[in-house]
Amino acid sequence: FGEKMADEDFEYQLQQQLSSSGQDHPERKNGTEFVDTDGTKYEWNSEKRAWFPKIDETFIAMYQASYGVDEGTSREPTDAATEQSKDNPPKVSVSNMNSKMKGDVNKRKRPYHGWFDLDEERNTNVYVNGLPLDISEEEFYQLMSKYGIIKEGEDGSPKLKLYRDTNGEIKGDGRCCYLKVESVDLAIQLLNDSDYKGCKIYVEKANFKMKGNYNPELKKSKQIQGKGKGKQNKLLGWKEDGGPKRSKQERIVILENMFSPEEFENHPESIQDIRDDIREECEKFGDIKKIIVFDRNEKGVVSVAFKAIESADICIEKMQGRFFGGRKLNAHSWDGVTDYEVTETEEQKQERLKKWQEFIEKPD
Repeated sequence: FGEKMADEDFEYQLQQQLSSSGQDHPERKNGTEFVDTDGTKYEWNSEKRAWFPKIDETFIAMYQASYGVDEGTSREPTDAATEQSKDNPPKVSVSNMNSKMKGDVNKRKRPYHGWFDLDEERNTNVYVNGLPLDISEEEFYQLMSKYGIIKEGEDGSPKLKLYRDTNGEIKGDGRCCYLKVESVDLAIQLLNDSDYKGCKIYVEKANFKMKGNYNPELKKSKQIQGKGKGKQNKLLGWKEDGGPKRSKQERIVILENMFSPEEFENHPESIQDIRDDIREECEKFGDIKKIIVFDRNEKGVVSVAFKAIESADICIEKMQGRFFGGRKLNAHSWDGVTDYEVTETEEQKQERLKKWQEFIEKPD
């Protein structure tokens, strides 16, 4: 039915062109030719009752120039093929032409431009220099894993390496590949220019240089590359079947014993000072979203909300047991339930306003 409609449309269009050009409709005899305004020759097929392009060398050359030539086919038509095309010429329709053009486009391969630079925002590799010459792979792993989760290779081994000389001896430098970019920043901030086993070590983002020529045939297939996603979820503690993962509340660190509420009665501006001190110190561990000082809490509680859970983990490790203003701190993750806000009673409010009034009326 679709082909019949296409033939009728073509016949109608041809009639319109003939009438507009002032030509008479040619006699409908088998083999009668008609030349279109673009130079295309058509033949009338009595059996099909339709006009079809005349298959000759000119038509084949124009067709090949537009849509290409399939490999293994001859450019010159054989006598048998020409004779057969005259008896049963192929129908030309918009759908056939579109299908041919789409097929040719799909066959074209996208050009590649050789090697490309690794995006710094996705580079999770760090280069470490100045390591002791007697360090082992296990010790290197323990050192670097303090600052984030280390990627695993296809064989399940951690993606880190200690470089060796031609004799197999450790040179004192190595590379570590983390799972998250945030871990790179933490390692650089906290480990760079630090002492380890009597040696000063230096940490920076690893830079990669091209070796050899780019060969696109050696690229891993998407199916193989997709296997790494499952390993990443496993390292993060996520289940591929949609199971539980680390809660967002673990991004919030609770610091206890930071202050005494009595300190703010006569010096309320100290609240901002404590907030600024905590921000300056905790920004070393990662990006901070919010800091809250619970100034009426008897335990001297301050909450620090990080952008990444890994940053919160480092903060707890570094702040636990540390001293601030002569007080020993207690650091832990928020349980998602405890409310550290202390609501002021009416009696306390009146007492606070009374003291404030006395403070204002007090002569200088």
